[in-house]
Parts: sequence; structure tokens; C-alpha cells
Amino acid sequence: MSTTFVWKGRTPAGEILSGELAAENKQELINQLRRRRILITSVAPKTAANKEIRLRKPRVTTKELSVFTRQFATMINAGLPLVQCLNILAQQADNPFFKRKITEVMTDVETGMTLAEAMAKHPNIFSRLYANMVEAGESGGVLDNIFARLAVYLEKAEALKRKVKGAMTYPAIVCFVAVGATTFMLLFIIPTFAKMFSDFGGELPTPTKIVLGLSHFMRSWWWLMAGAVVGAVLGVKSYYKKPQGRRTLDRLMLRSPVLGNVIRKASVARFTRTLGTLISSGVPILEGLEITARTAGNAVVEEAILKTRGSISEGNTISEPLKSCDVFPPMVTQMVAVGEETGALDEMLSKIADFYEAEVDAAVEAMTAVIEPAMIIIMGVLVGGMLVAMYLPMFKLVSVISGS
Repeated sequence: MSTTFVWKGRTPAGEILSGELAAENKQELINQLRRRRILITSVAPKTAANKEIRLRKPRVTTKELSVFTRQFATMINAGLPLVQCLNILAQQADNPFFKRKITEVMTDVETGMTLAEAMAKHPNIFSRLYANMVEAGESGGVLDNIFARLAVYLEKAEALKRKVKGAMTYPAIVCFVAVGATTFMLLFIIPTFAKMFSDFGGELPTPTKIVLGLSHFMRSWWWLMAGAVVGAVLGVKSYYKKPQGRRTLDRLMLRSPVLGNVIRKASVARFTRTLGTLISSGVPILEGLEITARTAGNAVVEEAILKTRGSISEGNTISEPLKSCDVFPPMVTQMVAVGEETGALDEMLSKIADFYEAEVDAAVEAMTAVIEPAMIIIMGVLVGGMLVAMYLPMFKLVSVISGS
């Protein structure tokens, strides 16, 4: 049974290194590191006492992985051996967690594993898509081309992710500001007017009564409202974790008036980009569809792709089951059909992905153009309405004074 050791050492050039490695015993670990020309300064079994305390789970960003992939492709194309490439990449990595994982991959490759097998041991960094493409590249002897395609795929996927996040962030921020401004006025501004109106006496206008009632309710029951908001958020999160809940909420997102258009086009772009990259890399179509479904990011799209996979396994074309799904636009299914007939499905999928990535940009701009004036109007109605309601009694008082 292997034990995980925490080690520190230095290279012949004097660079200080550290990490964790699994080995049968301490001597085996020392031998592994000696083969990498690392002089051990300390080594000890990993225990609860020497575990690194982290406030958040260590992770590797898509940007870090795409830079790693691009550099790997360049070095392999230059003719460097795999182990040497991994050693250089580990030394260059700024992320300690990523550095440690690259080192572990290098050690596994040194002991006889294929690169794909070594990477598959770390699915939180190297996804199934990544490992399958590397395996196809090793089998076909075109690993440099595969890494170049992977780098392009990761860069485009990250760009698409940023666009969708940006599309969802803007309305969220505007809504937060609108709700925050309204809450602030009801809790702190309106009570000042309420005290002044109570000194005046007399009958208040109906709009003023409504606003004062809302202010009194929020000040008295703010804890209940805060609890209701927290409970609603936790309830939605819990519901989304269930398969049926995820399908329902994802379907609602796709059907939402403005944001749904962005999400649908982003899903089509992600699907076609992923499947096109896998097919062009030599991954079998059925396996490629399964991987694509798992990375769809939307339960409705994932279900549609898996139905397509089942239909293809029975001998049908890809375009036919896609037509029956209420997810993919007719243009996509028609272009996929053309790609199948001409034997250039991977190229056609890449063209569709390029088109829909540009469409996402246009959809985000259109959504921003619609939401911006709408939110300004809503904020104007909320804030302006409360101010008018507060000044109505003053207008009434002035008219009474002037009449007398």
C-alpha cells in the first residue's frame, strides 16, 4: 500500500522545490526524486498535522490550463521528450497546486504510464475530453497537433464563458442596485418623513400611506424578509441539485425572454465546438457525443445530445435526432446534415461554432440594449414614486396655507 509523502528539495541549479508524492516507502520516493536530479532536504509522511490549511479548494483555472497546453504543443513540436516537457512546465507553473499535479503526471509517465493515463488520474484538472484527445493524439502520433487544437478549444471556451458571465452579471448588478436603493430609502429616508407627517396631523394621501406602510413593515419585519430571501436561495440551490429540478430550471432559463436567447446560442456554440474538436482529433463519434453531453452545462441540452447518441447507435444520422429536439435551430441541423453528406462534419461543426460565438456577442449587446433602459425606467418609477408620495402631503399643506 502506497503512502503519500511531503518532500522538499533543490535542483542542481539551486532552485528550491517541494511537493507531495505517493510511494511504497521513503526509499522509493528518494529514488524517484533522484532520477529527476532533485536533492532531498526533507521528507515525511503526510499527516493531518502537516497538511496545508486552505480557505478554499485549490484549483486550476481554464487560462492556466490553456497556457500549459499551448506551451506543451510548442515544446512537443520542437522535438523535446515528454518527460522533459513536463519538467519544464512544472518549473514554470506559478500555481503550487498545478505544479504539484504536473510533477505527479511526470512521475507516472517516467514509470511507464501513457500521458493520457497519467492525466486521467487528475479529472479535476484534465477533463475526460482532455484525456481522450491526448489518447487519440498518442495513438495517431500527432500529439503536437492535438495539443494545439486543445489550446484553441480552451481559449475559445474561456472566451465564451466570459461572454455569458458578462451577460448575466450586468442585469444582476443593476437589479441589486435597484433593490438596494429602494430598501435604503424605505428603512432610513422614509421614517424621517413619517415623523414629520405625524406632527402635521390630518389625512395623508393614499400613495403616502402605502409607502409609509411598506417602510413600517420593513423596519418591523426585516429579519423575516432576510430569512425568506436566504431560504429561497437555499431552496432553489437544493432543488437544482436534483435531476428533475435541474431540468426544470434549465428549461426555464432557455425559455426566458432575453437571457434565454444568449444561453441557447452559447449552448449551441459549446456543443458544436466541443464535438468538432473531438471528431477532428480522432475520437469516435459515440464517445465524442457522450463527452459533449457531459460538458453541455445545461440539462436540457445534455438530454438532447444523449438522445442523439442513442439514435446514432441504432444507425441513424446525427442531424435527424437533432431536428426532433426543441433546442437546436434549423440552420444547425441543416449544416450538420451537409457535413455528414460531404464527409466534413468536423469542419462544418467548427464553422457553426464560429458563427454562434459571434451570435453570442450580438445577443449580449442586444440584451444590454434592452435591459439598460428597462432598468433605468424601473428604478425611476420606484425611487421617483416614493419621492412623489412623500412630497404629496407637503403640496397639500402648502395649498391649505395659501388658501387660508
